[in-house]
Amino acid sequence: MKRFCLALDLIDDPDSIREYEKYHAPGAAWPEVTQHDIDCGILNIEIFRTSNRMFMILETVDDFSFEQKAKMDAANPVVAKWEALMWGFQQPLPWAKPGEKWVLMDRIFKSGL
Repeated sequence: MKRFCLALDLIDDPDSIREYEKYHAPGAAWPEVTQHDIDCGILNIEIFRTSNRMFMILETVDDFSFEQKAKMDAANPVVAKWEALMWGFQQPLPWAKPGEKWVLMDRIFKSGL
């Protein structure tokens, strides 16, 4: 299993943040999108938030690749619709590359087993 950590900002507006969280409440995410993530090799997704900064942990199969997921995303119109809807709540991090949403984070510390 692989683990990836990513970050992204939401638009800093309390009403917008509440609406975004409604889409991510238990059972509220579109089932076609969650199944697509599974089909792409994602085993688990967790998203945490502080203020308007979000942190996502992806746990994936060993042969997962972001390049392959991007190809699969592009071929799925429901995922494209979901991403367009979510982008209305999101904003790129100041250091994100053009067109980049979630930015991959570098692990700088690990403790334990």
